[in-house]
Amino acid sequence: MILDNSRIHHAKLIQPFLEENKDRLELFFLPPYSPQLNLIEGFWKWLKERVIYNVFYGTVAEIRANVRSFVSYVNENKDEVVQRLCVQL
Repeated sequence: MILDNSRIHHAKLIQPFLEENKDRLELFFLPPYSPQLNLIEGFWKWLKERVIYNVFYGTVAEIRANVRSFVSYVNENKDEVVQRLCVQL
């Protein structure tokens, strides 16, 4: 499992779970301050650019509808997702 270095991922509360599952689960922590390696950060940025920036919504329902529309767009345009979010080596 790939994780960022959020404090919650190192919490004492989850240590027993990790110990119980150490044979089934390997954790790989991203380096600190590396949002370029965390794909969800790029997704949130893209969503905000397309849905939130410079827009006023009168209701939460409007926001939800536009977020759903964006997610549908992403699901239908997988090549663009790879091009925008995935690091090409």
